Amino acid sequence: MAKQIKKKTTWQKARKLFNDIHLWVGLISGILVVVICLSGTIYTYNTELREWAAPHLHRVTVPANAERMPADSFLPEIAELSGGAVTAVGISADPARTYTFSARAAGDNSRRGTTYYVNPYTGEIAGTSKEVTKTDEFMQMLFSLHRWLLLDRIEEPLIGDLPNRTLGSYLSGGATILFTLGVLTGMVIWFPQKVRNWRQGLRIKWSANWKRINHDLHNSLAFYSLIFLFLMGITGPQWSFPWYRTGLQKALGTYQEQPAQRGGEGQRGRPAGTAGKTGTAKPAGQEATTPLLPFSAYLTAADAALPYVGDYQLSLPRDGATTLSIRKNRTGFFAPAASDQVSLDATTAEVKEVAVFREKPFNERVASSIKALHVGNVYGQFTKLLYFLACLVATTLPITGTMIWLNKMKKRR
Repeated sequence: MAKQIKKKTTWQKARKLFNDIHLWVGLISGILVVVICLSGTIYTYNTELREWAAPHLHRVTVPANAERMPADSFLPEIAELSGGAVTAVGISADPARTYTFSARAAGDNSRRGTTYYVNPYTGEIAGTSKEVTKTDEFMQMLFSLHRWLLLDRIEEPLIGDLPNRTLGSYLSGGATILFTLGVLTGMVIWFPQKVRNWRQGLRIKWSANWKRINHDLHNSLAFYSLIFLFLMGITGPQWSFPWYRTGLQKALGTYQEQPAQRGGEGQRGRPAGTAGKTGTAKPAGQEATTPLLPFSAYLTAADAALPYVGDYQLSLPRDGATTLSIRKNRTGFFAPAASDQVSLDATTAEVKEVAVFREKPFNERVASSIKALHVGNVYGQFTKLLYFLACLVATTLPITGTMIWLNKMKKRR
């Protein structure tokens, strides 16, 4: 008597579909995902590695019974040395860290200008951001690998007139979208057909053969990293595709329509061909300056509005403006990375506005934390460590997944 073939249930058919999608998006994007995730794993500690390679720029020896000199006392020297204007000053809550002064020289159209690192006890300039270590070069290469697959370093376009940087961005963004789809489908097929067996997906049977261990590593590690993998994947493509960024902003309710361009105007309302120019504004270093009070007056006002220990970043008024802005960040292993902000009248230290991050609407907090959600800089070193481990897991998933597929192919032969 012929053996009857049981019909597949709707759940089994759906699970088979999700399994096929999971398999093919993994196979298509696997190599790129390994490259992107491995570079992202190391880049998680970009700041820490750069500081480790150049400790003289960031750390100082605190003399016995010494107090830090006022940061504003160094403004004239930095302005003269840079040949321009000081735009921002960083003051850490840690007495063993240097002051940072961001300055922009006349004619300097770079986005960041130059940062000067100053010993707060001696006034000695420890160095500038122009110093490039081997670690800096390595991290820049790693960032290029993560974002553009190093294609930005090839001058001649590989495909028509498409810039290689754009091509690399499309490839990395596309692979990330496929990775996210793999995460979502993997979440579905992780659930066993029999609910009572759900614990099997949470543990690794180390006593089994290597095929079973590989299978368990793929399933269990992916499950434990699921939330972080999803956040990395869903936020990444916004840097590759404008349409994706717009869609993400609309989904969060923070999208703002750009003003229509008319009259031959270029980007941001400037006449075509003048993007990046300042019009009638004076060159850097020649702006109308606003008389400043001692920084202690501003910090006292900021502490009254934001009563906690933290690091300060003062943005100094420019072009005759009278508003001085202070961003304050909490410190500690679990400290949130998002800063609070106080706007002050530079001439009187009167508080004009206080913006506390956690008091903003949820969608605005998420929208302004996209980069932090992508790189793990949400709650200090705590989330960085979690992201480092999750990204390391993500690097292994295409490898363990491919091995699972190859083992199944061998069984069918």
